[in-house]
Amino acid sequence: MAAAGFWDLLLGAFALMLVIEGLLPFISPPKWRAAFERAMRMSDGQIRFIGLGSMVAGLVLLAFFLS
Repeated sequence: MAAAGFWDLLLGAFALMLVIEGLLPFISPPKWRAAFERAMRMSDGQIRFIGLGSMVAGLVLLAFFLS
């Protein structure tokens, strides 16, 4: 089997992200709606902080698993 190229890995990661993102709205639409409504009430700074934390966690996981 040939080694996967960068774009193949990136596309696979994106596809997996879409599957994971779709789980909560599929399994429990009311809980997803409530979470979305809470997110809409957050300030821009709070949303940026969550985004930063998510990116840092992702980079740490990548560094851990790819090393």
